[in-house]
Order: sequence, then structure tokens, then C-alpha cells
Amino acid sequence: MAHFEGIIPAVTTPFDASGAVDEAALERNVAAYLDAGVHGLVANGTMGEAGSLSAQERRAVVAAIARAAGGRVPVIAGVSAATPAAAIDLAADAAQAGATALMMLPPLGYHGDADEIAAFYGAVVEAAGLPAMAYNNPASTGTDMPPALIARLARDVDGLVAIKECSGDVRRIPAIIALAPELEVLVGGDDWALEGFCAGATGWVTGVADVAPRECVELWERCRAGELDAAREVYRRLLPLGRFDMTPKLVQYFKGAMDDVGLTGGPVRPPRLPLTTGEREELLTALAVLREGVPA
Repeated sequence: MAHFEGIIPAVTTPFDASGAVDEAALERNVAAYLDAGVHGLVANGTMGEAGSLSAQERRAVVAAIARAAGGRVPVIAGVSAATPAAAIDLAADAAQAGATALMMLPPLGYHGDADEIAAFYGAVVEAAGLPAMAYNNPASTGTDMPPALIARLARDVDGLVAIKECSGDVRRIPAIIALAPELEVLVGGDDWALEGFCAGATGWVTGVADVAPRECVELWERCRAGELDAAREVYRRLLPLGRFDMTPKLVQYFKGAMDDVGLTGGPVRPPRLPLTTGEREELLTALAVLREGVPA
């Protein structure tokens, strides 16, 4: 049984004029994603500005997404932390708030070796009791989990059923599949989704789907059907936006794009600052490509 198949937006966290989490806007965004046919939702990831949220706000975000999801799709809570104890606490909070699965980087702030990383995942996943997705993002954490280590986690950690692969090297996907065929492998970077699907990825955790969920769902469906010419055309329109995912200002870009397409992106929290005029122009250029061929 697949746990994390298909298109899974890494949901942004909207804030109101006072700077508080805007739960109503969050629920409206999630309703739009569900209407577009997405297959799951990630709360409290990088895109959700999890590092700027208090524990209470993280619970509120999960609860709002779970309310809007209404049990129709998995609600996956990001619980990345520096220690097993901290991640276990986040996981317990998330489960109480309605999360049905977890997503987690290797230990933050410490470049653990293979034994330490395996022990970290084992402790958290065992304590949480929810299906879990490991998350390999060496650019963000400084820790790279190569295919052999990911296969070890799949073998040794009961309940770890998937990997979000964000190294940027699409060759990792068939390598992981060969070493751990039981593991679900998801694309974790928005500018290699087509390549990832064609290499065998079962899903895509994506910021682009915060802005263009229908197009992302269409890309996945076209790839599954082997309709590669049509898939390439959808991907051509998504790719300029997707390239922002691999920049430090990914949240600013995608929140700005959400505002432009009628969803609620809104402001970001410090230390993030708003886009500059030049960055805003780059975003508008990407959105113009996304809209090509779409009736006004």
C-alpha cells in the first residue's frame, strides 16, 4: 500500500496583519488544493516556515490542515529537530493535532555518521508510531544521505516507508529503488520533477503545487500514462517557477506567486525579508510562462 503517492504540496503558513497564523486562510488554501486533486499535504516543512513557528503554532497549523483535509488525504507533519527528544515531542503534538504521518530531516545542527543517523530515525519513528518519510536535503542540512544509507534506514527502521530525495541528482532515484524496492521515493526538488517521475519516483513533495496544483497533478498523471510529449509541455510551463524552489528565498517566491493566482500567500516572518523589485520581476516572468495557453 502506497502512503505518499502523487502530488503533495509543502503547504505555506499564512500570517494575518498582526503576524499570527491565519488559520482561516490556511484552510481556504488547502480546500483549493484538494479541489485540484492533490494526494497529500505537508505541514510545517521548510515551505511552511516551521523554524519560525512556536510549538503552539505548529500544532495549530497541523490542526487547521487536518480540519480542511477531513481525512481525504494524508496530513504529513514536518518534525525535523536537533535531537530525538525534540522530534518526538513535535511528533506527539502533530499526532494529537491530526497528522497521519511524519517527515523528518537527519539531525539538525550535527553532521551525524551513518550509525547516529540510523539511531536518530529509529528512536523517533518508533516513539511516534506513524508512517514516516525521511528527508535528504544536503544543501539545507550539510548532511547527505546516500542511497546505501537510505536503504539501511528502510531495512532497519520499522515504520520508515518513504524518502523525500532532494539532493538534486536524479540518478539517486533509480539507485535507491534498486537497493530498497519497498521504499517509496519522492522527488524533493521542483526543478527535476519530470525527470524524477520518469526515473520511478512515486510522488512529489512540492512548493510549485502551492501555486499551480492542477498543473502539477496533470504532470503526474501524464507521466503515469506515458504521455511524455504532453508532460513536457506542462513541465515547460511549471519549470521557471520550479527553479525558485532551489533558492534560499523559495518561501518568498512561492508566497508571492500564491497572492498573484488568488490564493493567500501573504507576508513572511523574519529573518526572511520581502522580495526585491528585481526578484519580483523575475517572479512575474515565471508566472507569465505558467499562464501560457491558459484562457484568461
